[in-house]
Amino acid sequence: MHRSTKFQRLLILGLSGPIIALNIWLLSQLFRYFEHLITVLTIATILSFLLNYPVESLQRFRFQRNQAVSIVLLLTLTLLVVLGVTLVPSIIDQTTDLSKQVPEWLKSSNENLNRLDEWVKIRRLPLDLKVFRDRINANIETQGQAVATQAVGLAGILVSGLLDFVLVVVLAFYMLLYGARLWQSVINLLPPHIGLPLSESLRLNFQKFFISQLLLGLFMAGTLTPIFLALKAPFPLLFPLLIGSAELIPFIGATLGIGIVTILVALQNFRLAIEVAIASIIMQQIKDNLLAPKLMGDFIGLNPILIFIALLMGARIAGLLGVIVAVPIAGTIKGTIDTLRSQRQPQVVTTETVMGDRSN
Repeated sequence: MHRSTKFQRLLILGLSGPIIALNIWLLSQLFRYFEHLITVLTIATILSFLLNYPVESLQRFRFQRNQAVSIVLLLTLTLLVVLGVTLVPSIIDQTTDLSKQVPEWLKSSNENLNRLDEWVKIRRLPLDLKVFRDRINANIETQGQAVATQAVGLAGILVSGLLDFVLVVVLAFYMLLYGARLWQSVINLLPPHIGLPLSESLRLNFQKFFISQLLLGLFMAGTLTPIFLALKAPFPLLFPLLIGSAELIPFIGATLGIGIVTILVALQNFRLAIEVAIASIIMQQIKDNLLAPKLMGDFIGLNPILIFIALLMGARIAGLLGVIVAVPIAGTIKGTIDTLRSQRQPQVVTTETVMGDRSN
């Protein structure tokens, strides 16, 4: 009997791997088919999570839900319009200038590599820079073609982005009004011992995670902008925004953004790139050691190895969107499983309690 039970467990474990792999493959295919729809719905859901905090704050001042949602939506649209009039044109201009200047920076880097290669050959050092030169020449050609075709696709991208923005705002508005009813109806389909922990874990992980990541990203962008201006770094608005936006990618986002910016600056000025990297790393350490523990705490409680696995799986299934939502989804699953395990564990009665009951 014991051998039969052990064999059944091994059989279940052996079959669970292929079944999980098949489900992941089916999920990735389903995402690719409905990619645009899922992306819009996910962004709208995240936006509704973020806006739900000020809505609940207004409700504490005896505003009705409909009134609070309308006020928050109006203030959000006003803020977005102000940012669109003031910052967005500068960001677009700097992005266009960057795409035009990258080929020139690559040419400058190619010339520097040629001089370094000559210096290496004179001293007969065992170092071959031909691979780097070939890679830079290929990038110069690619960037030149991209700049030539950029103007053609820019108008279509702007129109499509504007339509998606309007759709996201409208969906977020309806989610704030009626999302709770829809979610409650979905939760009611599950058994109560699963639905309630799942709902609470999802709210905790998604809401707190994205609010924390947004605040940390704003800190990086807001503090690095004046620093880059003081260092006279190129594109002092675009590069801090790139680093701050990369903060949405958990665990490795800020490092990835700093690395990209440092490489781009190094194409123009290697010494300035070192200064930019040092300033960015200092602000990153302040964020990681002072702000992040207070904002995020240990509410996800995932092992760093599991975080990397979740990021890789999210990237494989849904690309950048999968990377952004992988950690809160993994945290939700872990939190739900931990709650179910704690519910199933029997209460432990200590010896002291038993002896105390007998004495009474």
